[in-house]
Amino acid sequence: MTTVLTPASPLTAADRCDRCGAQAYLRVVLTSGGELLFCAHHGRKFEPELKKIAAEIQDETDRLTAVPASTGEDER
Repeated sequence: MTTVLTPASPLTAADRCDRCGAQAYLRVVLTSGGELLFCAHHGRKFEPELKKIAAEIQDETDRLTAVPASTGEDER
């Protein structure tokens, strides 16, 4: 998926996939106006079609594999 770096606000847990309702990790801004939100699964599934109609794609799927920062507490 092509990532476009824009000053768009980060996606949150409240942002849901327009296809299935799962947490959204992709925001697709359409050339015709408006936007669509997709989970990682549906973003990959519809990628070829989305690239044809997208003005911008905000891809945050890397958050799915990111390792959380350590809390710094002793883990005994």
